[in-house]
Amino acid sequence: MSDLKSLIIGPSGVAAALFVTSVGVLGSVYASQYWGGLAPCKLCLFQRWPWWIASGLGLLAWWAVPRWPLWRFAIGLCGLTLMAGAALAVYHVGIEQHWWLGPANCTSSGTPASFEELKAQILAAPVVLCDQISWSLFGISMAGYNAIVSIVVGLASLLAVRSSGPMEGS
Repeated sequence: MSDLKSLIIGPSGVAAALFVTSVGVLGSVYASQYWGGLAPCKLCLFQRWPWWIASGLGLLAWWAVPRWPLWRFAIGLCGLTLMAGAALAVYHVGIEQHWWLGPANCTSSGTPASFEELKAQILAAPVVLCDQISWSLFGISMAGYNAIVSIVVGLASLLAVRSSGPMEGS
């Protein structure tokens, strides 16, 4: 029983949880894209990178459990990466809610002044605009859910590093 408890909440469990959560998030966004038909915008694609990094760091941390300083480094870096991903997701939510402007090549712009400007705008426009919400549940978009999950998992990772002893697990 002690081994099971250690696996679930110990260093191996933390690393495994990070990996499984990262794969779950990535699986859900790819499923929504390929099976659900929700084409991602430019910022949606950027928001996947922290989860890819976190999945790799989760595997590294799982491998590094006996190498305590490396485990702490991998989990801490994972937490910081996910907090940066959360900041990107919050930025995207702000663009979706029109709290601030997004990148010019990823948002709809005002009325063009001429036909030539309209033609140039149409030809340069991406397929999916970052300021348009393509899916939401309870008024929260996918970027909003990404922000929430990134903050929770990122803070949990940082807390795991902070609460772990300096030589625990070695």
